[in-house]
Amino acid sequence: MPNYTLKINGKKITVNVDKDTPLLWVLRDELAMKGTKFGCGIAQCGACTVHVNNSAVRSCSLPISSISDESITTIEGLSENGTHPVQLAWKEIDVPQCGYCQAGQIMTASAFIKKNSTPTKEEIREAMHGNICRCASYNRIEKAVELAAKNS
Repeated sequence: MPNYTLKINGKKITVNVDKDTPLLWVLRDELAMKGTKFGCGIAQCGACTVHVNNSAVRSCSLPISSISDESITTIEGLSENGTHPVQLAWKEIDVPQCGYCQAGQIMTASAFIKKNSTPTKEEIREAMHGNICRCASYNRIEKAVELAAKNS
C-alpha cells in the first residue's frame, strides 16, 4: 500500500492506505478523528463534510489518491476551542437535537459564510440544502447560519 502525506488541520500526517480509501475512513479509522461522521456513504447526506482548500466536500466519496497538496480541515480543526462564529451561533440558537449531522452542517455553513458573508435566507437554504438533518432542525440551522454570518 502506498504512503500519503496529508495536511490536516495544519499538520502534516502520513498514512499508509489503499489508493481507493475514502478520506472519511482515513480520518476515522487511521487517524481516530471521530468528529467527521459516516451517514450514507454516497455523498448525499452531508454528515461527512470537511473542507478541502476551504471548500466543503463530502469525504465519504473522496479517494485519498485524489488529494495531493490540498489543505484539509475537519470539525476538530475548525477552531481550537469551539469559538468559530458558526460554532458559537450553533450554541446560541441551540441547534442540535441528536447531534449526528452537526459536524457536517457546521462545516458546510462555515465554508459557505466564508464565501458569502451577507447571505439572504434563500442563499442560506440553497447552501445548506444538501445536508440532511434527521431531527428536522432546519429552521434553527438557518437562524444559526444567519447569526454566524452577521458575527463573522
